[in-house]
Amino acid sequence: MTTVLTASGSAEFLGLVPALAGFTPHESIVLLPFRGKRAHGAMRLDLPSDEVDLDRYVETAIALVSRVTAMDAVAVVVYTDERALATRDGLVLPVAVAVDDLLDCAEDVGLRIVDALCVTPEGWASYLDAEPALAPLGDIPAPPAAARAGDVAVDQLAGAELPHVDLAEKERVGTALRGLDEVLAHDAAGRLTGGEHPQALAAAVLLDDIPAFFEMLLAEPENLPPFATAALLWCLDRPIFRDVALTQWATDVGHGIGTLEAQLAYSHSGTAIPDDLGAVFLGQGPKPDPSRLQRALTIARHAAARAPRDSRPGPLTAAAWLSWALGRSSHAAHYLDLVREIDPEYGLAALLGSMISAAMLPEWAFQRG
Repeated sequence: MTTVLTASGSAEFLGLVPALAGFTPHESIVLLPFRGKRAHGAMRLDLPSDEVDLDRYVETAIALVSRVTAMDAVAVVVYTDERALATRDGLVLPVAVAVDDLLDCAEDVGLRIVDALCVTPEGWASYLDAEPALAPLGDIPAPPAAARAGDVAVDQLAGAELPHVDLAEKERVGTALRGLDEVLAHDAAGRLTGGEHPQALAAAVLLDDIPAFFEMLLAEPENLPPFATAALLWCLDRPIFRDVALTQWATDVGHGIGTLEAQLAYSHSGTAIPDDLGAVFLGQGPKPDPSRLQRALTIARHAAARAPRDSRPGPLTAAAWLSWALGRSSHAAHYLDLVREIDPEYGLAALLGSMISAAMLPEWAFQRG
């Protein structure tokens, strides 16, 4: 195995990893795909536990990084709270067995090894050194300001917390949702009385054109009025409309309309959903606009924070899928954990959980640019 970086280069490289990842990884293995001497992003995996099939873990990790367009090399960086072990034969770095297997597997598929580094609370070292020695953490420089995007000092779960919402706002949304349910029930039965809450009636009107409603939300994703939040929660609580929202937010309003028509045709007559619409959910097809996905994620997170407990699985699962689509599997897993606390059998959450457990990422995550 050959490294193209000197010791000082390795320290400088460690300073850049948080900028490439967007955070400072914790209890993680980070794989960084290279094309020539240039890194293209970073992929984070949880450290393998004792229960993990290490061969499968390694093969899956290298298969993932190998999918990055035109990459020909890889660097591996371990971040762990475990301390290096001093033995009579020298220093043994944490996670050494897994890293050796990763490097062997990478070389087997023709990847050049750029470097393999370990960062512990006591210092950092290279797995490629025959006799590794810990260097001070102070040797690792901060990334240049031009390479940073936000606060990279936080770990991979930073930003996953739901927005803080006071009890009064949650009660307003709960009241709005009950009012909307009443209006929709009366309307379906043909017995609107005129005594319904006028804002509940207005919210029901929004549902006459659901794709237009989902598109409208993107214009101002934060601080939705209670009855607009209630209309969104009503939609996300119904798979037929929740799937429209996710597809539309990942594409455009035209795809939203097509998905709604396909969903209705399927529910009425069993007509198969077109493959191109189902492919979006699996992360296949053109790369979505990240800013559009981020606005949609803001919508879902704020809706989940304001929702009554029983209405939270829908927006939380939407937030999980949108996080996954943005390449934030750690955030997605966090939202799915919150869903399981409410409804362990929630269907889409279980499917998403299996995708994340299998280290499945959207195809567009491997597209450069």
